[in-house]
Amino acid sequence: MTRISIALLGMGIACLVTRPATADVITDWDEKAVVFVTPRLPPPATERALAMIDIAMFDAVNSIERRYKPYLIQLPAAVTTSKQAAAAAAAAAILEGLHADAAGEIKPALATYLAEIPDDEAKSNGIKLGEAIAARMLEARSKDGANAPDTYRPRTSAGVYVATQTTVLPMWPGVKPFAMSSAAQFRPAGPIPLKSEEWAADFNEIKDYGGSSSVKRSSRQTEDARFWFITGAQSVHPLARQLVVAKKMDVIDSARFMALVSVAAADAYIAVMDAKYFYEFWRPITAIRNGDIDDNAATEREPAWQPLGVTPMHPEYPCAHCIESAAFAAVAETVLGSADVPELVMTSPTAPGTTHRWTNLWAYANEVADSRIWAGLHYRFSSRVGQDMGRKIGQHVVPTVMQPAK
Repeated sequence: MTRISIALLGMGIACLVTRPATADVITDWDEKAVVFVTPRLPPPATERALAMIDIAMFDAVNSIERRYKPYLIQLPAAVTTSKQAAAAAAAAAILEGLHADAAGEIKPALATYLAEIPDDEAKSNGIKLGEAIAARMLEARSKDGANAPDTYRPRTSAGVYVATQTTVLPMWPGVKPFAMSSAAQFRPAGPIPLKSEEWAADFNEIKDYGGSSSVKRSSRQTEDARFWFITGAQSVHPLARQLVVAKKMDVIDSARFMALVSVAAADAYIAVMDAKYFYEFWRPITAIRNGDIDDNAATEREPAWQPLGVTPMHPEYPCAHCIESAAFAAVAETVLGSADVPELVMTSPTAPGTTHRWTNLWAYANEVADSRIWAGLHYRFSSRVGQDMGRKIGQHVVPTVMQPAK
């Protein structure tokens, strides 16, 4: 486990045990879930867990208020039932169901949270409702393919050495989506031809700007690259929670918005891992060290080239960070009616001392996409395709699930 993961794990434990209840149970427990799950799972699996949690909270409070169609189930509940107790109990039950070994952390966190709610029938009914919704969600996702065995087969020939480090979640293309009809619903066309001028341009751009010792990358580009070494839920959910507060959403709309963001992020990862393992395109560190074999006279081999960032252990195409940020931007733009938003503010543990701000969702998403080039991890065409996939997935999710009840 990395130093950052260990630090986040400590933060997560502290948050779970000591953080008091706040005005919005949804954003509070989404935050708790992010800091709890992130150090334990890779980003695609983290977003699956968060989608289960945020959906369960939505179905719980929506069973009480019934303003929207349920995602999974709507159980009988009196209008006096505590939404706070129902949502908190649902989130905690999902966390415990996914991480039974951590029950000793989750149960005290829930008890601390529930202690702020008066002990009455509304509270007890809310707890029962949340637990019942969570049980249905855990059962519904118990055989969704996330726990399938790793049977990835590297491309090689007999007797030839290949890198032996385990690849990241090669079974993820087989995971059941939350809103898409299949993992391949938004699968893009393949990577650009290696003989093309575009390949040479993108190859040379990342070679010049994404290397660990680049002299062409600006200080701001280096900052952006390091800032977005933070990936997955930590790079999206804090911004979604800020929008809930800025737009003064009530509990049911907060629950729906956070669930839509989580569903889009989870499906984005399923879609991008499907495309990655379908095309198995080479990473810049591989391509640049083999620039003499791509049959393109405009690319040259640099035998000792290293990227600024650490190359993830899965195929390059398309960009995962790009698809998740674009999926969030598309969901928020569709729900809110505009890409212009109240100022979003974020810091990053991978770029201490820096604060980034945006008032436009696509300015944020574009910064994320460009950062993967400056980090030496993704070509520009891969970032562009990833963004396009994310936009389509976000725009698909909002009108597909949790629609207003008629």
